[in-house]
Amino acid sequence: MSENQETPEQRRERLRQEELRGNPTGNLNDATYRASNGSLVDLVGGLGWKGTGILILVIIVGFIIYSVFFR
Repeated sequence: MSENQETPEQRRERLRQEELRGNPTGNLNDATYRASNGSLVDLVGGLGWKGTGILILVIIVGFIIYSVFFR
């Protein structure tokens, strides 16, 4: 697939893989941290814009419900 036909998600993953190949030991700490806790970038990249919007909406509604009932 040529560069101008790949999706932004595919481009991000390709660039991430190239960076890992170029500097494997520099990313060791990041890799262990992400493996144990996850990454917001991976979450948002996997959800897409609709899923991210729904996640933000759920967080806002949850905060409103919390502030109404527990204050």
